[in-house]
Order: sequence, then structure tokens, then C-alpha cells
Amino acid sequence: MVAEPEVGIVFWLLSLVILVSAFMVVSLKNIFHCALFLVLCLFSVAGIFILLHAEFLAAAQVLIYVGAIAILIIFAIMLTSNLASTTIRATNENVLVGFFVALILALGTIVLIGNTHVWRYAEPAEAVDSNVMMIGKYLMTEYMLPFEIVSVLLLAALIGAIVLARREKS
Repeated sequence: MVAEPEVGIVFWLLSLVILVSAFMVVSLKNIFHCALFLVLCLFSVAGIFILLHAEFLAAAQVLIYVGAIAILIIFAIMLTSNLASTTIRATNENVLVGFFVALILALGTIVLIGNTHVWRYAEPAEAVDSNVMMIGKYLMTEYMLPFEIVSVLLLAALIGAIVLARREKS
């Protein structure tokens, strides 16, 4: 177990990496570099989950977002032949509007944090044997029906995507 001051330092380092990489995602002009910084940001979020002892969420974050979605984005970027075309614009005219909206949201957040007088720190919860074991137990007992319904819906969506893709080829 990591001592408390080290957890705080790691948390702030991961938070800094998240903020810097998220800023790089929205500010760089090279879309491939943006995708790489997105992967770094998502990995850092998984690190925050690990600090919170949510190993299942960290694994899901890495497998689903980094391993699937971000890699899919990178493949889509690499397979796009018109990516380097001069007709594609990499800038936006709404930068000034976006800056002011972000500034207003940041100031609102700072005001809300400043007006919060009571910060409650929860007592550490009892350590459970395993988060994954507990999630598995709930999925196979209490939440079995919703789990099966979601799996059937995902299977139907996958079959629909295959049918649409085959129809477009013909």
C-alpha cells in the first residue's frame, strides 16, 4: 500500500498530465498528434482510477477507451487519404467564442469551489476482497437480466452494422 503523501503527489502529477494532454488534444493542428495525446489523457484517467482502488474501471478504461476507441480513431486517421489535402481546414473561426465560454465556465467553477464552506472527507471504506469479484457477483445475481438485455442489444447492433456494411459493398 502506498503511503498517503505519495498518493497525493501521484494524483497531482496525473492530474497535470490529464490537463496538459487534454489541452494538447484541442490545440494541436496535426490530428494524429491529437489522437496520441488523447491516448495519454485516457491512460492518465486510468491511473486516477487505480489511485481510487477502482481496478475494474481502470482496466475497462484501458481496454475500451485506449485499446479500442483511441486505436480506432488512429486507424481512421491513418486510412483517410485526404488527410494531408490543402482543402481540409485544421482551424476554426470560433476560437474566440470558445475561449470566452471556457473562461466563463472556469470562473464559475472557481466561484463554486470558493463558496463551498464545508468539505467533507469520507472515512476510508472497508477494504473489500476484490472489486472485480463483487462486480461479477452482482452481474450474475442481482443484475443478470439487464446484463443479458444489454448483451442482446449490442449483438443486434453488431449484426446490423455488418448487414449495412455488406449492403454498401454490393
